[in-house]
Amino acid sequence: MRNDIPGFASVEALRLSCDEPGAWRLEASRAAAPDGAELLRVRLSAPEPAPPPRFEVSLVAPQPGVRWIWTSAADVPTLPPEWGGKMRTQIATQSPVLVLAGTDGRARLSVACSEATRLVDWRFGLYEEDGLVHVRLGFFQEPEAPLSAYEAEIRLDAAPSDWADAVRAASDWVCARPEYAPMPVPDAALDPLYSTWYGYHQDVRDRDLEREFAEAAALGMRTLIVDDGWQTEDTGRGYAFCGDWEPAPSRFPDFRAHVERVHALGMKYMIWYSVPFVGFRSRAAERFAGKFLYKRENIGAWVLDPRFPEVREFLASTYERAVRDWNLDGLKLDFIDSFLAPDPDPAAAEDWAGRDIRSVPEAVLALMTEVRRRLEAARPGVLVEFRQGYMGPAIRSFGNMIRAGDVPGDPLRNRARTARLRLTSGTTAVHSDMLEWNPRETPEQAAQQILSVLFSVIQYSMRLDRLPADHRRMMRHWIAWTTEHRDALLRGDFRPRSPELGYPMLEGASPAERVIAVYEPGLCAAVPADREAWIVNATDSPALLLDLAAAPASAEAFDVFGSPVAVAAPVRGLQRAAVPPSGLLRLRFA
Repeated sequence: MRNDIPGFASVEALRLSCDEPGAWRLEASRAAAPDGAELLRVRLSAPEPAPPPRFEVSLVAPQPGVRWIWTSAADVPTLPPEWGGKMRTQIATQSPVLVLAGTDGRARLSVACSEATRLVDWRFGLYEEDGLVHVRLGFFQEPEAPLSAYEAEIRLDAAPSDWADAVRAASDWVCARPEYAPMPVPDAALDPLYSTWYGYHQDVRDRDLEREFAEAAALGMRTLIVDDGWQTEDTGRGYAFCGDWEPAPSRFPDFRAHVERVHALGMKYMIWYSVPFVGFRSRAAERFAGKFLYKRENIGAWVLDPRFPEVREFLASTYERAVRDWNLDGLKLDFIDSFLAPDPDPAAAEDWAGRDIRSVPEAVLALMTEVRRRLEAARPGVLVEFRQGYMGPAIRSFGNMIRAGDVPGDPLRNRARTARLRLTSGTTAVHSDMLEWNPRETPEQAAQQILSVLFSVIQYSMRLDRLPADHRRMMRHWIAWTTEHRDALLRGDFRPRSPELGYPMLEGASPAERVIAVYEPGLCAAVPADREAWIVNATDSPALLLDLAAAPASAEAFDVFGSPVAVAAPVRGLQRAAVPPSGLLRLRFA
């Protein structure tokens, strides 16, 4: 069946397609959202429970002025050819939002889907035969448990708006559903954080870390994550020893006592878990034999099947005991996006064989619901970190910190990834990927890693005991400055500019102040005169182009260490203003 659906002003064509509906009845209807956007409602029903059929919703969008397509899955948005653009969204993968925009930064069309738990397969691009942008959403493209009814909505909005506002509006529409209510975010989720991963990898030991954490606390960090390595004597970077989740005795002979010594520094303590992995060399591999989704030879581990109640109980109770027994403040729960239904799925042939839930995404939902319940009972205000690879509206219900995907030593992609997360994560604390740089760099060069992620919670992962003193001095300044200006940087009105060019300028504003960070020296930063402004020179250039709405009442400049330097009084209008590399310009307006 192929049904063209008329009446939608925002697109040139809209179609519902299903090649093999079987006994299923498919219906489509149009509705209007309160904000004026158009809604397509798709309903499926069957006389008795059965695996739902694959179906697609496809649309054709006007192309004039469209130069790039933004999704949460791409660091730099582009306009791909035909079906070259791809994205898969589900409970632990990406956000079901797509925005078409032009070089003027204005959105031409936004597309959002209410389904954020089950898989939706997105295909999109410029179709060369007609010069139009085609978008296709595929539903039930992987094995699914029997259902008797299903409903989804697709939101289409062609109202002219800033592209970032269009992303936020579409994301907020998806997240407004009660089942996607986000996990509360304590203030501690916004504190500067130290992670052991890039600095230590798996070679972590209690006394070494305690010395390092004391230095991190002296620099102003307030939270830490001990990553992979605490649970194994191995340093081979694989996952063969995951699954038993007991501290390695030679590294952490008394884990609770170690945690208490770190607490005495004034720091909160979190540890890492690879949620689905059970290593080939763990005791748990034998315990859960036959209860895995699939095998990953390349990392030496099985992937647990959360459809078994004993699997969910094992994971939830493991995390609960860790928080209670070791007095932890939170957990980093990793690799949730590895819970994928195998194809073919042997469960049906086994008559589900002890699985009390037939859908993998629904089982992940049940698992994470129980994990959150137990963790919050064990530790009110518990911190839970997820990673960008399994970011989405549904997963925000179970974590309050979302970290950018791994980009070691890459400030450009770290900036792009944190900017993307800020637009789709609502109030959830967005964290940078852990920072690392070469200790032989100048303080100004090293600071560029920090400045690229100013509008996120910054995670540091340098070996502090190996850094030169001027690097630590630089870090102390920026940690203090980002903490002082947290409202504008993390809670304010966030405005990323020109994503198709790699987000070369970012802006955040609170009622009291505005922070504008410039990453390309040839760009001109327009500075309104409505509140105090801080201009961050995140370039190697000693000057920036500014366009001031008014002459400031006062101006101050600061170098990479936060020390004052001489500055000429800026004037109203376009000008080249001296700002030290990796430094600051503070403008107060009357």
